Amino acid sequence: MMTLQEIAEVVQGELLGSPTLIVRGVASLRDAQEGDLAFYASPRYLSELRETEATAVLVPQHFDQSVSCSLIKVEHPSAAFDRVIALLAPPSLPVATGIHPQAIVEASAVLGKNISLGPYVVIEEGVEIGDETVIGAHSFIGAGTKIGKNCLFYPRVTIRERCIIGNKVILQPGVVIGSCGFGYVSSTTGHEKIPQLGIVEIQDDVEIGANTTIDRARFGRTLIGHGTKIDNLVQIAHNVVLGPHNMICSQVGISGSTRTGLGVTLAGQVGLSGHIEIGDRAIIGAQSGLSKNVPPGVVVIGSPAKPIEQWKKNNFYVHNLGKLFDRVKVLEKN
Repeated sequence: MMTLQEIAEVVQGELLGSPTLIVRGVASLRDAQEGDLAFYASPRYLSELRETEATAVLVPQHFDQSVSCSLIKVEHPSAAFDRVIALLAPPSLPVATGIHPQAIVEASAVLGKNISLGPYVVIEEGVEIGDETVIGAHSFIGAGTKIGKNCLFYPRVTIRERCIIGNKVILQPGVVIGSCGFGYVSSTTGHEKIPQLGIVEIQDDVEIGANTTIDRARFGRTLIGHGTKIDNLVQIAHNVVLGPHNMICSQVGISGSTRTGLGVTLAGQVGLSGHIEIGDRAIIGAQSGLSKNVPPGVVVIGSPAKPIEQWKKNNFYVHNLGKLFDRVKVLEKN
């Protein structure tokens, strides 16, 4: 519970309203009730702002519309909202350090200081785990895997043998690291499995969403670069190399040996064929199908993916085909 004056001081904003009004929670503009704080960051939500029942709303500094609720003007409403959430949210549940009695840890494993292993965790031989790392219940860490410091693995994470995990890595529930790549030699008699003998390496400050799978390399390594963030339900195939600070959205599928540069964004349901390269800071739009290299800084969309300006032009023509057809019918009658 905070007063509007206290919130304005925390977010360094300009308060337009009563400083003594109380905020007890946070909500969206549409769902907010009296006592809630919401935020407004885009003109497309202006109608929701006018109708909101929130006690106060964080708005951009240039906002000049008349509304019924109190306002706090800030430079970045969404970021300011996050700061308030952190203050109003219930405190995080403490994590007990130590090894749960029902965890299974091989004697050859090397465990750092103040780690936490939950119930039914399995740590195989030769595993190394850095200080302050937390591994949730029912997780499996395969032989010879190395895990850095200050990692957080939620329950039911699976990491197979010999993989390398950096520092401050977050793995959400159900993540699978190091499963076999999808490699077969096909013949008239069937499909013969190609051995997948490489590893997965995940560098520092990576977060991987629930039920995402990252395949081990056929040889060498599948690599996830420093600071990359991966959403839920993503499939990354063998020998893929993702550069630093990529953003990979939900349901993306990346085929083998694809490489991305720095700061690449793959929007939801993008599909990449194998052995292609995507340049630094390129953006691949939602539901795109990509089979060719993309230069740095280019935005592409569609299936097959095309530069966005070309896609917009083609889309315009397609949506006007009906009108063109009607005109041609009239001309043919004449």
